[in-house]
Amino acid sequence: MERVLRNRILIFLVLAAVGAVVLIRLSGRQPVAKITAVRPVRQNIVAFISSNGKVEPVSPYVMRAQLDTFVESVRVVEGQSVRKGQVLMELNVKDASAQLAEARSKLLRAEDDLRAASSGGRPDEAARTSGALATAVATRDRLRRNHDALERLIAQQAATKDELTANDLDLAKAEVEVTRLSAVKQEFDRGVKFDASRSQLQVQEAQNAVAALQEKVRDGRIVAPANGTLYSLPVKSGDYVRVGDLLSEMADLHDIRVRAFIDEPELGALEPNQPVKITWDALPNQTWIGKTEVIPKQVVARGTRSVGELLCAVSNPKLELLPNINVNVRINSKEQDNVMTVPRGAVETEDLHSFVFVVKPIEFSVTKSKLQRREIRVGIADATDYEVLSGIRDDDLIALPGDIDLRDGMAVRVINTDASSVRGRSDGH
Repeated sequence: MERVLRNRILIFLVLAAVGAVVLIRLSGRQPVAKITAVRPVRQNIVAFISSNGKVEPVSPYVMRAQLDTFVESVRVVEGQSVRKGQVLMELNVKDASAQLAEARSKLLRAEDDLRAASSGGRPDEAARTSGALATAVATRDRLRRNHDALERLIAQQAATKDELTANDLDLAKAEVEVTRLSAVKQEFDRGVKFDASRSQLQVQEAQNAVAALQEKVRDGRIVAPANGTLYSLPVKSGDYVRVGDLLSEMADLHDIRVRAFIDEPELGALEPNQPVKITWDALPNQTWIGKTEVIPKQVVARGTRSVGELLCAVSNPKLELLPNINVNVRINSKEQDNVMTVPRGAVETEDLHSFVFVVKPIEFSVTKSKLQRREIRVGIADATDYEVLSGIRDDDLIALPGDIDLRDGMAVRVINTDASSVRGRSDGH
C-alpha cells in the first residue's frame, strides 16, 4: 500500500514538473514586448506635396526713370487701385524741355539747309555763280564773232591788224575767265550735292534728338499703363532718381502666380492642372485655390535644397495676396477613394520593398502573440497613411513600432488596438 502511494506521489511530482516546464515555456520567463497594433482601415486618401512658395504677378508693369531728375509730385499711395491713364507721379523735366526747344531749333535749321541743297543750293549763291559764268560765256562768244568779222574786214582793208590783235587778247582773257568760272560752277555743284547728304544726316540726327527729348518730357508724367493695383511705390516727392531707377510696379492681382519650390525627390509626382491650396501665415484662417500650370524642367540650388520651381495659377478675388510674400503650398498630386490603408509608421522599406509586421496568435496562449514580417505593395500616401494594394487583409492586425525594434517571430503582447487614437497620435494631434 505504501509502495503504491509512493508511486502515485512520484507520478504526481513528475507531472507537476512537466506542467511547470510547459507553463514556463508558455508564459516565458523573459519579458514580453508590449506593442500597439491596428487593423487596416478603408478610407479616402489624398497624396499631397507640401512646400513653400512666393507670390508673383502674372503680367506686371514696371515703371523706371528715363532721366536723372527730381520727383516733383506723387499722386497715389502704395496698394491703391488705379485706372489706365491715371497719373501716378510727375518728374521735373525743365532741363529736358529746354533741351527739346533747342533741338527743335536745330531741326528747323537742318531742314532749311536740306531744302536749299535739294533745290541746287541757296538761290543767291546759285544765281551769282551761274550769272558770272553766263556773262563770261557771252563775252567770249562776242569776242569770237568779232574775231571772224575783223578777219573779213582786214581782207577788205576795212580794218587793221592791230584791231584784230587787241580783240584776240581780250578773247584769250575771256576764254581763261570762262574756264575759271566753269570750275567754280562745278565746285559749287559738288558742294551742293555734299551739302544735301550732310543736311540729310543732320536732319535725321536732329529728328532723333527731338524724338528722344519728347519721350523724356512725356516720361516726366508717369501714368498707369492698365487697370490694376499699385503694389510697389519706392519713391516720394523730392526724391532724386537716376536713369533706370524703379519708380513703381503694378499689375492686375485678381489672378496671380505662385512660384513653389518643390524638392527634387517629389518632382516626379507633378502634373499640370493638379489642385493647389495656398495659405499665408499672416491670414491663417484663409485659403486660396489654384492649380499647377508650368512643371519644372530643371533643378536649381536654393540654399541647402535642390528644388524645381513650379508655377501655379491662383485666384485672388479679394486682392489679399500681394506680390513677393512667402506662402505655404499644398499640391494634391493623387487621390484614391475607399482603399485599404495602414499608418505610415507601420511600414518599413528595404531595397525598394515595403514590409509590415502582422500579429499572429500563439497556440495555447491567451495573452501572447508573435510577429510575422510580411511584404506588401503600397500605392499613394498622405501625411499619416499608406494605401495598401496587396499583401494583407482587412482583418489582419498590424503591429506599430514603439520603443523597441520589431523582428520576425518576436513574441509580443498587444496592449492597444484603437486605430483612431493611434492615427491621431501619428498625425501629431
